[in-house]
Amino acid sequence: MKTKLLALAVAGLAATPFALTRAQEQPKPPPAPPATVSVAQANEVKLSPSRWVPGSVVSRDDARIASVASGRVVEIAEVGTVVAKGERIAKLDDTSLRLRLEQVRASAGRAKAQRDLAQTQSTRLAKLAPGNAIAQTQLDEARATLEGAQQELARADAERRSIEHDVSETEIRAPFGGVVTERFAQRGEYLNTGAPVAHLVDTTHLEARVQAPLALATKLAAGQEVTLRLHGATQPVSVRTVVPVGDERSRQFELRVKLPEGAALVGTAIEVALPETDGASALTVPRDALVLRESQTYVMRVKADNTAERVDVKPGAARDTLVEVTGALAAGDRVVVRGAERLNPGQSVRVVEQG
Repeated sequence: MKTKLLALAVAGLAATPFALTRAQEQPKPPPAPPATVSVAQANEVKLSPSRWVPGSVVSRDDARIASVASGRVVEIAEVGTVVAKGERIAKLDDTSLRLRLEQVRASAGRAKAQRDLAQTQSTRLAKLAPGNAIAQTQLDEARATLEGAQQELARADAERRSIEHDVSETEIRAPFGGVVTERFAQRGEYLNTGAPVAHLVDTTHLEARVQAPLALATKLAAGQEVTLRLHGATQPVSVRTVVPVGDERSRQFELRVKLPEGAALVGTAIEVALPETDGASALTVPRDALVLRESQTYVMRVKADNTAERVDVKPGAARDTLVEVTGALAAGDRVVVRGAERLNPGQSVRVVEQG
């Protein structure tokens, strides 16, 4: 029995180095692939309480086009017609004006002929004057006749240009490019001078007209960035101008905010967030960067070697998608905004998008 136990012990000792060698030869599992994340930078931003105020999308050029001449309408653009600057919107009957123009042109031609004759006579008499072949009074009369003929020609030319201008005004043209949204006259109707013809709206150069409380006037200036809310989405825009006059009844003032081309239809309701205080600079991160747990809040910072690092933060004031944070974070740090919940400290990451 003792001999058998001794033999088993010897066999076990002999097998141990072999077992260790096989264990050492086992390949190590490959490292986990880097986690795919999206990041954004922490930035210093001025945060202040804001107030949402309503407004409307308006066109910078919106006019009721009026007739400068009078006459019967023979042509007018349909509602919805897009016209370029200088393109015809309506045409008035100009038959009587063209007949008058022919008469005035004939009068101008006759005045020109009389001027030329007076010019010839005055020149001829001026050549005879040095030899006392004519009386001085004849020369004076010829010069006076020439002057009168020149004045008559000038009057006829002025009248001709005036009627030509009236003829051109029978073509009512667009002072700016836009869309005809309404017609105030129909073909066959007679228009007097100054009567409205059509409503023209420029749909490319838009802005928002906002009525805000007077208490916010000192917090706004031209060029300042504000937040616009349109169809549930927000975007940064800039103030074009602040009208420095308030309404004593409503206690409000007007400001105009720039809008990108094609942002919305004229008349669309919008909202603008206006600052209520001057605000102070604060370190902010996107709201999506915060990882909320029962006992703490943290962000995952991406270090220079593309590994994740956990940084505890304390959230503060918020504005739109940004949240103020305090903690061991600095402006310019990259924080994970998508994929932070499944990261562990020290884990490698692969950045696919940076905001």
